[in-house]
Amino acid sequence: MSSGFLALLAFTPILLAGILLLGLRWPARRAMPLVYLTSAAIALFGWDMSFNRVAASTLQGLIVTVSLLWIIFGAIFLLNTLKHSGAITVIRAGFTTISPDRRIQAIIIAWLFGCFIEGASGFGTPAAIAAPLLVAIGFPAMAAVLMGMLVQSTPVSFGAVGTPIIVGVSTGLDQATITDQLVANGSSWDAYLQLITSEVAVIHALVGTLMPLIMVLMLVRFFGRDRSWRAVFEVLPFALFAGICVTLPYMLTGILLGPEFPSLMGGLIGLGIVTTAARAGFLVPKKTWDFADRTEWPETWMGSIEMKLEDLTARPMSGLRAWLPYLLVGALLVVSRVFPEVTALFKSVSIGFSDLLGETGVNAGFQPLYLPGGILVMVVAATFFLHRMTLSELGKAAKESGGILLSAGFVLLFTVPMVRILINSGVNASDLPSMPIVMARYVADTMGSIYPLFAPMTGALGAFLAGSNTVSNMMFSQFQFGVASNLGLSTALVVAGQAVGAAAGNMIAIHNVVAASATVGLLGREGATLRRTIWPTLYYVLLSGIITLLGVLVFDFSDPLLGH
Repeated sequence: MSSGFLALLAFTPILLAGILLLGLRWPARRAMPLVYLTSAAIALFGWDMSFNRVAASTLQGLIVTVSLLWIIFGAIFLLNTLKHSGAITVIRAGFTTISPDRRIQAIIIAWLFGCFIEGASGFGTPAAIAAPLLVAIGFPAMAAVLMGMLVQSTPVSFGAVGTPIIVGVSTGLDQATITDQLVANGSSWDAYLQLITSEVAVIHALVGTLMPLIMVLMLVRFFGRDRSWRAVFEVLPFALFAGICVTLPYMLTGILLGPEFPSLMGGLIGLGIVTTAARAGFLVPKKTWDFADRTEWPETWMGSIEMKLEDLTARPMSGLRAWLPYLLVGALLVVSRVFPEVTALFKSVSIGFSDLLGETGVNAGFQPLYLPGGILVMVVAATFFLHRMTLSELGKAAKESGGILLSAGFVLLFTVPMVRILINSGVNASDLPSMPIVMARYVADTMGSIYPLFAPMTGALGAFLAGSNTVSNMMFSQFQFGVASNLGLSTALVVAGQAVGAAAGNMIAIHNVVAASATVGLLGREGATLRRTIWPTLYYVLLSGIITLLGVLVFDFSDPLLGH
C-alpha cells in the first residue's frame, strides 16, 4: 500500500469524527462509539494488530479515563460545594463594587476571575460562572456569553490544575518509547514534560497578554452605544496591565513549578493586583463607559433568564473564608509537588496494571491521592467543616457533580480507548509504524519545515471537534511529535504548539458555548456567538503558529531528543 493511502486510512477515525460531529451534527455520545469501532477495525484489519492488543489498548484507555474522570469530579465537586456553601455568592459579590465602568468589570470578572476558575476547575466552568454574574450586574446576555467564551484561551492549557498537560499530553504521547529515547540522551520523561510545560507557558504569555484588550474591543464594537474606537483606546493601558498581571506570574509559575499551577497562580495574583489597582483608580479611564439604556437593546442580545444580585444571597461569610478552599488547593498542590517526602506519601497509594491481558506490553495505572482529583476531594472535605455545611448541602453538590461526570464520562469511555489504539498500533503483524507515525511522515514529506506554523491550528481543530483541550492533546500529541521528529525539529516545541492551539480552540468549542448560553437563557443563538469568537481564535492560532515556527527554525529551542 502507498504511504498516502496508509496515511488516509490512519486518518479515517479523525476524519469520521469531523464528518459526524460537524457535517451531520451528531452529538458526541453518538459519534464517538462509531469512531472507536472504526479505529478498532482499522487496527485489526488494516494494521494487523492482534485482537488481544486492541483489547488491552482499550482497557488501558478505560483506566486512563478513570483517572481523568477522577480529576473532573474533584474539580466540579469543589465548585458545586462552594456554590451550596454560599462561597461563590460571596466571591461574586466582591467584584461588583470595584468599578462602574463596564470595560473594567468585564476584565476583572471574565479575564481575571475566569483565569482563576479555569485553573481550579476547567471544563468550561469559567464561562458558565462569569456569564450569569455579568448579566446580574447589567450586561446583555449575548455580551456576557461572549466575554465568558474569550477567557477559554490562555488559562485552558493549565485548566483543572494542569489536566490538559498532565493527562492530555502525557497519555497522548507514546510515553514508554519516548522515555527510552530520553534516557539514552541523558534526560528523563519528567524533564521533557516540564520543557513542554515551560514552552506552552511562554507562548501563551506572549499571545495571551492582549486578550483583555481583545475582550474590550469586542465588547465596545459589538455592544457599544456608538461603537467608538476611542472607548477602546481609553482602556488600553489598563487592559495591557491586566494582561501582564496574569501572564507574567503565569509564565514564571509554569517554568518554575510545573503544569498544575500557572492558571491558578496567574489568576490569583492578577486578581489581587488588578482589583487593588482598580479600586485606587490606577490606569482606570476618567470617563465611565456603559451600555445604552436597556430599552434600546436588540431582542437578540437578551436572554430568557433574569438574574439579580439579590437572588445570589446566601449565608453570611467573610471574603477570606469564601476564598480559603481555593487557597488550600494551591497550598496542597505546591506542598505535594515540591517536598519529596510529601510527594512520596501522596504517591504511596497507587493502582497499577502491567501487561494487560497477557504479554502485550501494555501498562496502565494512576495514583488517586497524588492526582489533582484527590487533592480537590480532600479540600471538599475540609470545606464541609470550614463553611459549616450540612450533609444535605454536601449531598446536593455531590449529586450535581456526579450528573456532570456521567455526561462527560460516556464520551470519554470511547474517545480515550480510541486514542490508545492509535498510539499502540505500532506493534502489529504487518510491521507497520503506528498510525500517528504514518500520518506524521506523510505530513512531514508534504509540508516540510513550515509545518510548525500549522501545529496550533491542528490543536484548535481537535478542541473544536472534541470540545476539550485534554482530548485534543490525546488525539494529536503523538501526531505532532511524529511530524517534528521526521523533520528534525524540536518535538517539545511542536507539541507545545499543539497544546496552545487546543486551548484557543475552546473559544469555538460548541459545548462550551452551549453551556455558557444555557446559564443566561440564550440557547438557540450559539451561532451568533461562534461567528464572533472565531476572530480571536484565528488571532490566537496564527500568532502561536508564527512563534512556534520561529522557535524551531530561527531560535532552535532546546530538545533532549535532538541531543541539545
